[in-house]
Amino acid sequence: RVPMGPLSLLLALSLLSPRGSAGWSCPPRCVCASNLLSCSQANLSVVPAPLPRFTAVLDLSHNNVTRLRADWAPARLPHLHALLLSHNRLAFVSTEAFTHVPRLRHLDLSSNRLRTLDENLFSDLGELEVLLLYNNEITTVDRTAFENLGRLRKLYLGQNRIARFPLELLREGSRLPQLALLDLSANRLRAVPAGELQALPAWLRDRLYLHNNPLACDCLLFQLLDRGYRRHLSAVVDFQDELHCFLPGAPAAPVKILALADKQPLNCSKAREAVLEAHLGDSVTLGCDSRWQGVRSRHWVTPGGERVLGDGGNGSVVLLANGSLQLRALRPEDAGTYACWVAGPLLNETLYVELLVHNFTLHGPHDTLNTAYTTLVGCILSVVLVLIYLYLTPCRCCCCRGSEKPPAPRDDSINSSVLSTTPNHAGGTGEPCGSHIASSAGTGQNGRFKGGGTPSMPARQGPKAQRKVSDPDSVSSVFSDTPIVV
Repeated sequence: RVPMGPLSLLLALSLLSPRGSAGWSCPPRCVCASNLLSCSQANLSVVPAPLPRFTAVLDLSHNNVTRLRADWAPARLPHLHALLLSHNRLAFVSTEAFTHVPRLRHLDLSSNRLRTLDENLFSDLGELEVLLLYNNEITTVDRTAFENLGRLRKLYLGQNRIARFPLELLREGSRLPQLALLDLSANRLRAVPAGELQALPAWLRDRLYLHNNPLACDCLLFQLLDRGYRRHLSAVVDFQDELHCFLPGAPAAPVKILALADKQPLNCSKAREAVLEAHLGDSVTLGCDSRWQGVRSRHWVTPGGERVLGDGGNGSVVLLANGSLQLRALRPEDAGTYACWVAGPLLNETLYVELLVHNFTLHGPHDTLNTAYTTLVGCILSVVLVLIYLYLTPCRCCCCRGSEKPPAPRDDSINSSVLSTTPNHAGGTGEPCGSHIASSAGTGQNGRFKGGGTPSMPARQGPKAQRKVSDPDSVSSVFSDTPIVV
């Protein structure tokens, strides 16, 4: 048995290692470090071959590769998750170029000469998360170019020549359900579907970059960006000076989109934030349109200051699974400003929704006056009727001022009008005219004889007759025709 020396041991380890075995050596003009393969700035015109099977990151940037054919990776590279091909002269990419790299998650094709994105170009990259295509010459994007990219989160298409907004990339349930960033800056977009973009989730609008495009000034576009500015969306706040547009019929000088408020000739007005109108008995859903993905928790606060964490006590307030708040069988007291508190992965956010509840049902008969107006009108009518009854009732005061008559006996003062609080003093001059009697001192109130000072109860016969000027009963209370019994 021959003992193994240090040199023999090193030779055996090199034969067992992947890099030292035949066919798996590091390509010429490249640097290999573990599973990283860097061939950057190596003046390559084609992809070196063969590539180690264990390669996880392949950097081919800053070379002269012009075409990426289907056979650039003849063998399957199951571990490759990052492919960097920026700053080459790529003008053609085969639709089968990514067949052997199905685990790719990061693909950088920026700063090349690509002009079109053909049909199903990236359909084999089902696990792709980041795709960089900025600083190319792209003019057209096929509707199926991003088919099957269910995990794509970031798509950079800035600094190209795209003239049509690819709205199909953003519609809910489309080809890119997890897209969280879309860069369309520095292209040739003249119009964007502002109404449909406003319906997008806030977390996607927060990463929708539209600056440095020759956009036509429009009030809907202004309101879209104005909402984003007030919501502190980074795509608007960070690039507000680069968000320009061109006024119709104006010189070629662009204006800032956020400066279009009350500016001629458009005279755009700022849109109100999250105002919802409903009617009594309706059921509405208040959306919590947060710009954060992966929200850890959220809760609502009602106008009365109550926190809503789950079902309400009476079942009329329900917190849905997506964070929205559902209100059932609306009542007038449900109106007000609701606040949605969101705990995001980095920061917290508070959203406000103002709910207006109209005081009538939408499908029932519409009253011309609501309860408040009806109450007000009723009060006014009541006051008018009382004033008419008080001031337009015939009074004998005009007839009593010219004649001086002796005051009524003190024992009859109890039968005087309840409206007068002035006692009957002898020789007084400030007594009401109704307190004087028109007959002898032995008669009682209203000229009737009262035995023992006790007034007799008149019999009720028929409805009460109206008072006349000559009626001596005018000394009674205007609110009662029944004499006071002592």
